Amino acid sequence: MGIQKINCKTLSRLPAFSHAAVAGDFIYVSGTLGTKLDKLEIVEGGVSKQTEQILFHISTILSQCHASLEDIVKVNVYLTDMNFFHDMNSAYLDVIQFEPPARITVGVKELALGASVEMDCIAYKPKK
Repeated sequence: MGIQKINCKTLSRLPAFSHAAVAGDFIYVSGTLGTKLDKLEIVEGGVSKQTEQILFHISTILSQCHASLEDIVKVNVYLTDMNFFHDMNSAYLDVIQFEPPARITVGVKELALGASVEMDCIAYKPKK
Protein backbone atom coordinates (compact mmCIF):
# COMPACT_ATOMS: atom_id res chain seq x y z
CA MET A 1 0.00 0.00 0.00
CA GLY A 2 2.82 2.43 0.83
CA ILE A 3 2.78 6.02 1.96
CA GLN A 4 0.83 8.63 0.02
CA LYS A 5 1.98 12.27 0.15
CA ILE A 6 -0.81 14.87 0.05
CA ASN A 7 -0.44 18.41 -1.31
CA CYS A 8 -3.42 20.73 -1.80
CA LYS A 9 -3.13 22.98 -4.83
CA THR A 10 -5.32 25.61 -3.15
CA LEU A 11 -2.98 25.99 -0.15
CA SER A 12 0.49 27.52 -0.13
CA ARG A 13 3.37 25.54 1.36
CA LEU A 14 7.11 25.46 1.64
CA PRO A 15 8.67 22.92 -0.74
CA ALA A 16 10.47 21.24 2.18
CA PHE A 17 7.38 19.23 3.20
CA SER A 18 4.01 17.89 2.06
CA HIS A 19 0.76 19.06 3.62
CA ALA A 20 0.16 15.51 4.88
CA ALA A 21 1.15 11.88 4.53
CA VAL A 22 -1.23 8.94 4.62
CA ALA A 23 0.16 5.71 6.04
CA GLY A 24 -2.19 2.84 6.62
CA ASP A 25 -5.30 4.05 8.41
CA PHE A 26 -3.80 7.35 9.56
CA ILE A 27 -3.31 10.83 8.13
CA TYR A 28 -0.36 12.80 9.48
CA VAL A 29 -0.93 16.51 8.87
CA SER A 30 2.24 18.61 8.85
CA GLY A 31 2.71 21.67 11.03
CA THR A 32 0.23 24.22 9.70
CA LEU A 33 0.30 27.99 10.07
CA GLY A 34 -2.49 30.53 9.71
CA THR A 35 -1.36 31.73 6.29
CA LYS A 36 -3.35 33.42 3.58
CA LEU A 37 -4.61 31.01 0.93
CA ASP A 38 -2.47 32.22 -1.92
CA LYS A 39 0.79 33.15 -0.19
CA LEU A 40 3.06 32.39 2.71
CA GLU A 41 1.96 35.38 4.77
CA ILE A 42 0.27 35.13 8.17
CA VAL A 43 -3.34 36.35 8.28
CA GLU A 44 -4.00 39.56 10.20
CA GLY A 45 -6.07 39.57 13.38
CA GLY A 46 -3.83 37.85 15.91
CA VAL A 47 -3.88 34.39 17.40
CA SER A 48 -7.67 33.95 17.09
CA LYS A 49 -7.70 34.55 13.34
CA GLN A 50 -4.56 32.44 12.89
CA THR A 51 -6.21 29.58 14.79
CA GLU A 52 -9.35 29.77 12.63
CA GLN A 53 -7.24 29.84 9.47
CA ILE A 54 -5.13 26.88 10.61
CA LEU A 55 -8.21 24.78 11.25
CA PHE A 56 -9.62 25.81 7.84
CA HIS A 57 -6.35 24.64 6.23
CA ILE A 58 -6.36 21.38 8.19
CA SER A 59 -9.98 20.79 7.17
CA THR A 60 -9.02 21.34 3.52
CA ILE A 61 -6.10 18.91 3.80
CA LEU A 62 -8.22 16.26 5.52
CA SER A 63 -10.97 16.72 2.94
CA GLN A 64 -8.50 15.84 0.19
CA CYS A 65 -7.90 12.61 2.16
CA HIS A 66 -11.68 11.95 2.39
CA ALA A 67 -11.69 12.80 6.11
CA SER A 68 -12.86 15.70 8.28
CA LEU A 69 -11.96 17.53 11.47
CA GLU A 70 -14.09 15.01 13.37
CA ASP A 71 -11.65 12.27 12.33
CA ILE A 72 -8.75 13.92 14.19
CA VAL A 73 -7.29 11.74 16.91
CA LYS A 74 -4.58 14.06 18.31
CA VAL A 75 -3.67 17.74 17.89
CA ASN A 76 -0.39 19.39 18.85
CA VAL A 77 -0.60 23.17 19.37
CA TYR A 78 2.47 25.38 19.57
CA LEU A 79 2.14 28.92 20.97
CA THR A 80 4.82 31.61 21.08
CA ASP A 81 3.23 33.08 24.21
CA MET A 82 1.13 31.08 26.65
CA ASN A 83 -0.77 34.29 27.39
CA PHE A 84 -2.46 33.56 24.00
CA PHE A 85 -3.86 30.28 25.36
CA HIS A 86 -7.34 31.64 26.15
CA ASP A 87 -7.77 33.36 22.74
CA MET A 88 -6.44 30.33 20.85
CA ASN A 89 -8.63 27.95 22.85
CA SER A 90 -11.73 30.10 22.31
CA ALA A 91 -11.19 30.21 18.53
CA TYR A 92 -10.36 26.48 18.52
CA LEU A 93 -13.64 25.63 20.25
CA ASP A 94 -15.60 27.91 17.89
CA VAL A 95 -14.47 25.62 15.06
CA ILE A 96 -14.33 22.28 16.89
CA GLN A 97 -18.01 22.09 17.83
CA PHE A 98 -17.99 18.39 18.66
CA GLU A 99 -16.28 16.19 21.25
CA PRO A 100 -12.70 17.41 20.85
CA PRO A 101 -9.74 15.14 20.10
CA ALA A 102 -6.78 14.57 22.41
CA ARG A 103 -4.56 17.66 22.44
CA ILE A 104 -1.43 19.22 23.88
CA THR A 105 -0.45 22.89 23.91
CA VAL A 106 3.24 23.74 24.13
CA GLY A 107 4.90 27.13 24.56
CA VAL A 108 7.74 27.73 22.09
CA LYS A 109 10.21 30.55 21.55
CA GLU A 110 9.23 31.34 17.95
CA LEU A 111 7.55 29.94 14.85
CA ALA A 112 8.16 30.25 11.12
CA LEU A 113 6.98 33.39 9.33
CA GLY A 114 6.44 35.16 12.66
CA ALA A 115 3.33 33.12 13.42
CA SER A 116 1.86 33.10 16.93
CA VAL A 117 0.39 29.60 16.68
CA GLU A 118 1.04 26.40 14.72
CA MET A 119 -0.78 23.05 14.77
CA ASP A 120 -0.20 19.58 13.47
CA CYS A 121 -2.41 16.55 13.91
CA ILE A 122 -3.02 12.89 13.31
CA ALA A 123 -6.39 11.78 11.96
CA TYR A 124 -7.97 8.38 11.39
CA LYS A 125 -8.76 7.75 7.73
CA PRO A 126 -12.36 6.56 7.48
CA LYS A 127 -13.04 3.42 5.47
CA LYS A 128 -14.65 4.09 2.09
